[in-house]
Amino acid sequence: MTGAVSSEPKKGYRPCVGVLLLDSRGHVFVGERVGTPGAWQMPQGGIDEGETPLEAAKRELREEVGTDKAELLAESAGWYAYDLPRKLREKLWGGRFKGQTQKWFAFRFLGSDDDIDLKTHHQEFARWRWMEMGELTAHIVPFKREIYEQVVVEFGHLANGV
Repeated sequence: MTGAVSSEPKKGYRPCVGVLLLDSRGHVFVGERVGTPGAWQMPQGGIDEGETPLEAAKRELREEVGTDKAELLAESAGWYAYDLPRKLREKLWGGRFKGQTQKWFAFRFLGSDDDIDLKTHHQEFARWRWMEMGELTAHIVPFKREIYEQVVVEFGHLANGV
């Protein structure tokens, strides 16, 4: 079931992390995926073998946002899962996974906008922006919307505590 929260990564789903990066105003970093105009998302990515979820989240910040100027604020209480649409499921990861199971982390960005560099080794985002937390779900691809709604509920208080 998409969106269900569990204490362990869900079987049959790719284990990964998601990052909610907040600026000093409480706005959230989102990037538009390369090659998919209009597909906005927060940074996310797989957990490498031998890596903890927190280590993966910090690596994803460096790889996708191009910075490590951030401090950890919170970790999600559990793992969230979402199903990939059938067409994507067949293309990604050799069809081995139904979707992704994610541990989410909230960070406060400590740098300036000049510290963000999308032109990383494997560029994931074509462009980026800071978005109000209340806008997130309206701009996210439909199959991730339920997860984003839950992440906003879990971490929403952090945007107000700027």
